[in-house]
Amino acid sequence: MSAAEKLQLHNEPVQPLFSVRDLTLLYGPEKGCQGVSFDLYPGEVLGIVGESGSGKSTLLSLLSGRCPPDRGTVSYRNSDGRLVDLYSASEAQRRTLLRTEWGFVEQNPRDGLRMGVSAGANIGERLMAQGVRHYGELRAAGIDWLSQVEIDPLRIDDLPRTFSGGMQQRLQIARNLVSSPRLIFMDEPTGGLDVSVQARLLDLLRGLVRELDLAVVIVTHDLAVARLLADRLMVMRRSHVVEAGLTDQILDDPQHPYSQLLVSSVLQP
Repeated sequence: MSAAEKLQLHNEPVQPLFSVRDLTLLYGPEKGCQGVSFDLYPGEVLGIVGESGSGKSTLLSLLSGRCPPDRGTVSYRNSDGRLVDLYSASEAQRRTLLRTEWGFVEQNPRDGLRMGVSAGANIGERLMAQGVRHYGELRAAGIDWLSQVEIDPLRIDDLPRTFSGGMQQRLQIARNLVSSPRLIFMDEPTGGLDVSVQARLLDLLRGLVRELDLAVVIVTHDLAVARLLADRLMVMRRSHVVEAGLTDQILDDPQHPYSQLLVSSVLQP
């Protein structure tokens, strides 16, 4: 049960963690994303699906503060309860958010890891950004998180380049979660992995998301991944969100013709 659902049980008003209004960035006709609006609540997982070139990755870049929009707003309620307007904030403030209260899991783990330092140093770096300097604490956190993502803690001093692709992706997840973020962005986190490794990673992700009550925005082309992880879905096509709603509702009874095509194409033998 998400934090939002728990509050609703006690009839307490639930405030969005993340609010997006009319977010637009176009590189050409129907290239990018336009007119995107939604609210994301604590502990909720939002999946963004669609074909290649539909605008999913552009939207994720905008949501995570990596590039400015043509128009629209992104507001985040920080741990102090204050609303932060992402694109009115300074570059330094956005970087601080990404190092502390947010995380970003790249599709290619090599883009999200420092390949020249040890696994332990990759995990400890985010804690150091929060002011932790005690070597024993940093190493203990590294050992703990390697165990949580099913990597042998004895490999804490090994370089990430000696790890398999699946292990690198799990290490990247540990690096992001060690700082207890409230919001995680994921860009095709199972892309490029073989089926058995994908299944283990998805099982791990699902457990961590629920256990830590994380809010997540995940971009994926894989509807099976979306069904396993996402509470709600947004379906994108040609820069527009063509349908949005509960994951099971969209995957079991899609209303928009494109959503129907997307779902039926996966069901074909």
